Amino acid sequence: MPGFGDIVKKTFYLGVGLAAYAGEQAGSKVAELRSQVQKLADEMVERGEMNTEEARRFVEDMMKQAQQQSQTNVEAEKKPAAEPRRIEILEDDEQFTEKVSSPDNVDSLRQQVLNLQEELKRLQRDK
Repeated sequence: MPGFGDIVKKTFYLGVGLAAYAGEQAGSKVAELRSQVQKLADEMVERGEMNTEEARRFVEDMMKQAQQQSQTNVEAEKKPAAEPRRIEILEDDEQFTEKVSSPDNVDSLRQQVLNLQEELKRLQRDK
């Protein structure tokens, strides 16, 4: 049975490996993006839509924008939501509405809610 130290070591190595892999993936995506932007700029120079200096600035600006966008996305993912996400039901099914609003079903639902409340109280007491 592996010891705690072995588990910690393996966890650390896994984290380092994942970080390295993510870095490689990000690097390849950036290189691919740069290649595509450079190709677009070269085509625009060939067509006479911009000169080489403008093309160089265009590529640099696009890469800066991509990096800023990526940083903004990472920061947005780190921030917790200010409020819970709202769920909106867009489909109104008449049959469902009829089933829910029927007197027998409403009484059944009320009883289920009461049963759940009692179960919750019992669980809280058992703690």
